Order: sequence, then C-alpha cells, then structure tokens
Amino acid sequence: MSTATRYLYHDPCHTPMKTMSPVKVASGLMGQPVALSDRCCGEAGTFAISRPDIATQVRFRKQQEIEQDAAGLRQGGFDGPVKILTSCPSCLQGLQRYREDVAIEADYIVVELAKSLLGENWLKDYVRSATGAGIERVLL
Repeated sequence: MSTATRYLYHDPCHTPMKTMSPVKVASGLMGQPVALSDRCCGEAGTFAISRPDIATQVRFRKQQEIEQDAAGLRQGGFDGPVKILTSCPSCLQGLQRYREDVAIEADYIVVELAKSLLGENWLKDYVRSATGAGIERVLL
C-alpha cells in the first residue's frame, strides 16, 4: 500500500489565483494530481458571524463533500494521509474543523510545499538561521 500524501485543494471564494486554474497550480506545485474540493467552507469574511444559520448549513455541505472527496482518494486500498490545502487564513480555520470528523488535515499550500522541499523542520531551521544572522538588529 502507498503511504505518500494525497491532496485536495480548497479554492477560496475570493481566490488569489485569477489567471490560471488553481487546481493546475496546486498540482504543479505538489508534483502530483490534486483534486478540487468544491463549495464554500462557510468561513469567509464575516459570513460565519453575521449569518451563522446559513454558514452552519454551508459547512455541513462542505463536510459532506470533503468526506466524498477523501473517500475517492482512499479508493484502491490507499492508507496514507489525505490533506486539504488552501491559501486563505479564514478557510484554513474553517477546514481545520473537519479534522476529526473526516480524518483529514488542513494546511496552507505554501507550508506543505516548504515541508516537501525543505523538510519537516523547515520553520525551526529558518528561525534558527534568521536569529543567528542577527535579523533582530535589522528589524530594530
């Protein structure tokens, strides 16, 4: 059985990618096919605060879709991790709500890319390098 991570991509309603297909970009960055997880996550802007009644229903439908998409990626005996990636802070917050119900992790696509290219300790290594080089003096 394969244990390499498989990915879904949640394209924010106010996507930063305007001229290219976000799924094509995500697939190119991750070096493998990345499936689109369609539908709004119900978190954008003040939607969840101003209309919690509607946002709750939107989140329920999003969870159903994530369950279906994740099951599709797990077909054929795949038992490795499935992650859902996004580029939006609000969406990430909302997508993390599904972690236990759907057994899926959510993260920023740039963080997953950094882990892939620079290793699991990329952030600690960067902070150590930046602080060792005196970045605080530059900022002050």
